[in-house]
Amino acid sequence: MRIILFLALLIPGVAAAQNLSSLVDSAERHLPLLLEKQALVGSAKAGVVAARNSFLPSVNALDEASLASSNSVPGPYESFGIIPSISSSVEAANNYQAATGNLGIVYSEYELVNFGLRRAKVQNAQAVVGVRQADLDFQSYLLKAQVSRLYFDLLKTAYQLGVDQQNILRFVTIDTVINALTASGIRPGVDSSLAKAELSKARVSYNERQGTLAQLIQQLSYLTGIPAGQIPVDTASGGSRTPDPALIDGKGDPLSNPLVMYYQREKEFYQSTETLVKKSYLPKIYLTGGAWGRGSSINYQDEYKALNTGLEYQRYNYMFGLTFAYNLFDPIHRRDELNQSRLETKSSDFALQQQELSLNSAAAQALEAIRAADNNLREIPIQIQAATDAYNQKVAQYKAGLINLVDLTDASYVLYTAQLSFTETLNNWFTASLDRATATGTLDQFIQRIK
Repeated sequence: MRIILFLALLIPGVAAAQNLSSLVDSAERHLPLLLEKQALVGSAKAGVVAARNSFLPSVNALDEASLASSNSVPGPYESFGIIPSISSSVEAANNYQAATGNLGIVYSEYELVNFGLRRAKVQNAQAVVGVRQADLDFQSYLLKAQVSRLYFDLLKTAYQLGVDQQNILRFVTIDTVINALTASGIRPGVDSSLAKAELSKARVSYNERQGTLAQLIQQLSYLTGIPAGQIPVDTASGGSRTPDPALIDGKGDPLSNPLVMYYQREKEFYQSTETLVKKSYLPKIYLTGGAWGRGSSINYQDEYKALNTGLEYQRYNYMFGLTFAYNLFDPIHRRDELNQSRLETKSSDFALQQQELSLNSAAAQALEAIRAADNNLREIPIQIQAATDAYNQKVAQYKAGLINLVDLTDASYVLYTAQLSFTETLNNWFTASLDRATATGTLDQFIQRIK
């Protein structure tokens, strides 16, 4: 705790304005990728309504006025389209005299029985909604993990920037001591030059770290939509960032993990597609009905009247029927499509198994990384304390003329690397905990616990 508080204080002028939870919320509202996925979910939901409405009856209303000759012969014909019963003149010779006619039709058709096709089609459309929603949750989950990792990397870099700043201060102190000693002739002038070189080296490292921090802030700005200048690094609460065992105590349900749920929903979609294929090739029973009115300028005695007399309806008819329809080649089509669909379902099941296997492995590896980081976090503070004591002793020895500048800079470097190692190890603990939370489906709880 003391070490972390010390490191937090190394970075001046930094306010705690954005915590992890608020950054994640901003990213979910901002990133166009998630807005795209949300639109696709809405499209899939509209598809469910379309699937339900696709089984509404068809009702066609037609009206046709015609001018033509009316030659005909008795005998059958095969109609194409909606043609009610036909009556026309049948005479011994061709008659090309024009006649008018008017035909108005209302025809309706409804799939009275389709043996479960309607339900299968609606369920398949609902399965598409499930896949689209799972894809949205999948991408949102990955975004949360990405923002969280970036957040921890940003904090680590900020803490290390503080370590670089402390390193600069040490070499400024060394340079001041050397200048005093060389001015009095106790130390050679070359020590002053070497000290300035080490000071410059420390400043270069600090500048590079500043550049890295700026890049991380830009990445966070890209994901969250928050201007880079409004993302100050939250190090004021750095003292609370000690490893908390509660962060890895979350027990998630593997089936509720969005990284698993997507593959589960995909499998369910392919299963529903299998059912739809089976139902699509079953027989259908149609209820049909029609009514029509007809007029003609030829009367019932085959007399040709004035053309305008054929424009009024003179006869009315209606018809109802039940139609059984089945394509005898449907079993072949059904077999071919089912073979394809079953292989897709099998493939999705393997993908689901692979994802579960990968996440279990990732969780186990993360737990091992946490254990290693735990051990190092207990050891490194001892190293830092020893390195600090050694550095202070070397400064006193250098002032007394007992050691040379190389020994002093070596001691400073040991302390510097120990401090960097601590921030790196602390970051390793949090990122490993993040990896475990991501793999076990407890990422949301993990984020909420990071204050």
